[in-house]
Amino acid sequence: MATDPAFAEFVLEQAQGAGTVSVRKMFGEYALYCDGKVVALICDDQLFLKPLPEALALIARPVWGPPYPRAKPHLLLAGELDDPDLLARLIRLVADALPAPAPKRPRQR
Repeated sequence: MATDPAFAEFVLEQAQGAGTVSVRKMFGEYALYCDGKVVALICDDQLFLKPLPEALALIARPVWGPPYPRAKPHLLLAGELDDPDLLARLIRLVADALPAPAPKRPRQR
């Protein structure tokens, strides 16, 4: 089941406090970016955050799940979606902990 675009927009609205956030459609699902870094995946109308220790420290009872078959477990955020401040803090922590994206190489002609 593909993610409803309205759900992806809802997640984007809730995450606005994290900084420069955006979503990009990928393979029928969405990737959530913060400052150009992929911090989470939106799959089957659920938000899966990259499982970094910085984010785990803020979640009392983490729920784990794979965003797609055979994927490594990610943090499944559900109740956190109702708290925009917490969601923004989680996304900001993950974005700050991730390395900068690799520069894109120019296309060969």
